[in-house]
Amino acid sequence: MIIYLAALLTLHLIIQPSLHISAEAALSRQIESQTHPLQGATPNSTDCTVRDLHNMAAMSSPTSNSSASGTSLLNRQSSKNADTVSVCSTTSAFSTCPDRHGFYGGNQFSEKPKKETLTREQTIAREKKWIHMTAHWSKYMNQNYKKVRERCRKGIPEAIRQKAWLLLTGGEHMMHQFKGEYQRLLDQPGNPHIIDEIRKDQHRQFPHHEMFLDDDKPGQKELFNVLKAYSVYNPNVGYCQAQAPIAAFLLMQLPSENAFWCFVAICDKYLENYFTPGLEMLQRDAGMLNRLLKKTSPAAYRHLQKHNVDPLLYMTDWFLCAMTRTLPWDTLLRVWDCFLCEGIRIFFKVALVIIGATLGPQKVRSQCNGLCETLAVLRSPPKKFLEEDFIMHHIFRLNITIDDFNREHKKQEMLHRKAKLEQQKLAQQHGNGASASNGRRA
Repeated sequence: MIIYLAALLTLHLIIQPSLHISAEAALSRQIESQTHPLQGATPNSTDCTVRDLHNMAAMSSPTSNSSASGTSLLNRQSSKNADTVSVCSTTSAFSTCPDRHGFYGGNQFSEKPKKETLTREQTIAREKKWIHMTAHWSKYMNQNYKKVRERCRKGIPEAIRQKAWLLLTGGEHMMHQFKGEYQRLLDQPGNPHIIDEIRKDQHRQFPHHEMFLDDDKPGQKELFNVLKAYSVYNPNVGYCQAQAPIAAFLLMQLPSENAFWCFVAICDKYLENYFTPGLEMLQRDAGMLNRLLKKTSPAAYRHLQKHNVDPLLYMTDWFLCAMTRTLPWDTLLRVWDCFLCEGIRIFFKVALVIIGATLGPQKVRSQCNGLCETLAVLRSPPKKFLEEDFIMHHIFRLNITIDDFNREHKKQEMLHRKAKLEQQKLAQQHGNGASASNGRRA
């Protein structure tokens, strides 16, 4: 209980003033024959990407962007202090024109152009391969999933990413299956309490990006619409503040309706039960991360155990916000290419790489003499450990397998069921004792 309360306090400090979860009841877990979303889109799984639902359709229209003049931007940004940003600061200066990702300033702003590793001819060749693959999507997902995974790991070409993400999540299938549903959800009044909470949070999401500079910009309106529509679509979950940066990130890549259906897939499949009351799934995955860390980075694991650093104290923001507040933009896009193909185990791998690299050196561990010092290091890892090349090189070279993930997941499920049974027994004993006491008084 103490660790759980501490984690909630951590989340309170990280995600702006508090974590809001509006729900009528928690979603039930998948039946035992189904698998955890960490297994991703593997050919034999029924979870994360649901390859059987993917169908090919026309390329989506570009995401709407907005711009602002440099003078008015500087005046507006002076009052913004709740930026949803990465822990990897690059520069805080404001520019009169956006960078290549649409940022005018803040910690995500980068003046440096992307280092090109491919020639123009290689880029065009990759795009042609992806165009062919998306045109025969069902065939590839059913018969040659390994090729899809291989190409996602290499990085989805920027020109194809919008289409690919919609196919990987199954969002395109849902959009066609429930044609007109998004507008119908927007026409519903929604829960007044949830509406108020969304309005409080919408201006905090990436306020230095060209889409979210002002309340009257298209991005602000689209973000409100996506979050409100989801709260109507799935009232059992409603709205959680950690969902806002995920929705904002998707809107930077996709038109609003496309972003909504990808958002539905992420909340209901990839991060299933992450946003329900009690955060039970997050607690279980925290235990799983701890066990995997023991295998991949024994020294870092021992250090965290020595200083009683529970995983919930540092991984809550990483997982709940789907790394959108943790990684530099180029790294984030590459990680999401893999996440949407392989599932949440990609976030486990990213977390394991960050922890292992940050706490791996003996010199660093010796300087972290307690819980607070260790958390400070984990929350602000060196920039070099978050760079695209470093993360992508190491996450697929960890000494863990899918079997390791499945085994640890089963152990956490068993421990959770055991703890729940013990709680029920204690509650029953308490109830019986209270009844007997009332009987004696009568």
